Amino acid sequence: DKITYSTAVSACGKGSHWDHALMLLVEMPSAHVELVISCYDVAISACEKCGEQAKALRLLAGMAWPLEKLHMICTSEIGCP
Repeated sequence: DKITYSTAVSACGKGSHWDHALMLLVEMPSAHVELVISCYDVAISACEKCGEQAKALRLLAGMAWPLEKLHMICTSEIGCP
C-alpha cells in the first residue's frame, strides 16, 4: 500500500540508494499504489545526494503535479533559483 511504498522509498533515500528508490517509484502504479509527492521528494533528494542530478531533473520533469509543488521541491532539494 501507499504507506509501505512511501516507507521503503524513504529508507532507500536515507541510505543513498537512489536506484532502488527509483525502481520502487516505477513499480508503484503497476501495484495500483498512488504516487505521492513525498515519494518523489525522497527519490529526488537521494539522486541529488549521490551526484545524479540529471536523474533528479528527469524525475522532476516527469511528475504530474501543480507548478507550486514542483517549485517547492526544486528549490528545497536541488537548489534551483
